Amino acid sequence: MSTISLKLTDELKQRAIGAAHVLGISPHAFMVEAIRQAVHAVEKRAAFVAQARDARAEMLAQGQGYAPDDVRAYLHSRLTDRSVVRPAKTPWRK
Repeated sequence: MSTISLKLTDELKQRAIGAAHVLGISPHAFMVEAIRQAVHAVEKRAAFVAQARDARAEMLAQGQGYAPDDVRAYLHSRLTDRSVVRPAKTPWRK
């Protein structure tokens, strides 16, 4: 395990100590968890963006996509029925 030094303002340091106290953990554990959560959020967003870019590239290559009204109806139905079938792709190029 490696060590890192963080320079925090006095105000932020006291807020971190207070938050750690509320959670019943050490300030160190609080900061480690905060960094872990931030890294996870960045990685999750990056994966989401990569998936969106791949889907866009596929859509452009195939010339097919989903009609907005079909997607809206699908998502609305999906809220109550997990077995609902995705809408069919349709050509969007003329």
